[in-house]
Amino acid sequence: MIILGVLVACSSPPRDTAAPVEDRTGGRVATAATPPAGTTSAPQAALGLPLLRSRSRWVPVDWNELPGWDNDRTSELWPALMRGCERPPFEWARLCNDARKAALPTDAAVRAWLQQRLAPYRVESLDGSSDGLVTGYFEPLIEASRVARGPFRVPLYMTPNDLSARKPYWTRQQVDTLASAQTQLRGRELAFVSNPLDALILQIQGSGRLQITEPDGTKKLVRAAFAGHNDQPYKSVGKWLIEQGELKPEQASWPAIKAWAQMNPQRLNDLLWSNPRVVFFREEPIVDVNAGPRGAQGVPLSPGRSIAVDAQSVPYGTPVWLDTTEPLSNTSLRRLVLAQDTGTAITGAVRADFFWGWGDQAEQQAGRMKQPLHMWVLWPKS
Repeated sequence: MIILGVLVACSSPPRDTAAPVEDRTGGRVATAATPPAGTTSAPQAALGLPLLRSRSRWVPVDWNELPGWDNDRTSELWPALMRGCERPPFEWARLCNDARKAALPTDAAVRAWLQQRLAPYRVESLDGSSDGLVTGYFEPLIEASRVARGPFRVPLYMTPNDLSARKPYWTRQQVDTLASAQTQLRGRELAFVSNPLDALILQIQGSGRLQITEPDGTKKLVRAAFAGHNDQPYKSVGKWLIEQGELKPEQASWPAIKAWAQMNPQRLNDLLWSNPRVVFFREEPIVDVNAGPRGAQGVPLSPGRSIAVDAQSVPYGTPVWLDTTEPLSNTSLRRLVLAQDTGTAITGAVRADFFWGWGDQAEQQAGRMKQPLHMWVLWPKS
């Protein structure tokens, strides 16, 4: 999913506020931090010096600093790790070879394997803050038709034939209203959906699953994968609603935006056209229904075990320990995940976007997630 601004660009919220939706086609990090209460770490001299990256520093710590480390169902990470080892970072090549030979049936066995080969580091900003932000994203699952019929009239376009000749390409409003733009796009329809907000969320997320009805009535599940965009800037529809005085910053989640649109159909085009970017798609078969779209690492994402990161803070393929909470709650979410994707709004040292998967529940969780975050990376000892 290549992909990937926020619906809302606002200051860091309290723990119970609603989440933005990221533009996956391409937050502000909170301030001040101390390690989680009740943790300890070995003396700095014994653990070594911090490792510096372009936008972060990694401070070596002892394993007991990772809150909840022994309670995660760590074996669930293994399929995501194996996918990541299809395109491993240079430093991981040898370990990936070892991992392919390993038989690790239990959580304890996976933890032991990781602890033998990796060392934990607390991720901080270059000025020493370890506080950050986690949001969520998902893969939309949408009913579609191969041809325009009944309510299915909103096109999803493949890459236009004249895309390279016109820079930038038509805006969203021009695509919807200009005969010349529509002429150029005629015949490039991949499928049609019934709700323009479905088309918008597909474009914001960068890809999605389509349950397509073919002209003969048969149905099949395919993926609409990112193929390019119109070179227009991404503008947050959530921010537009805030600027219009329609929503407060803490209200601008994707569910709230959908509810506003249902109550204000006469202003729907104003909402849609506030974001001039249009994303184009290509159709891909879904070989494994349990795997997500390909992330920036080039491997399929795993629900609940893949995150998007700032690659200048954390390299793709790196295991990351998250300490955060479930959306709109104080329930701990402490889990080992893999950095396998990125996004234009995912910038900064302690910043992650959590991949929830697909379907209604994933949409609800992703649309409301905007939580405080601490995170640690696990890196090869050698």
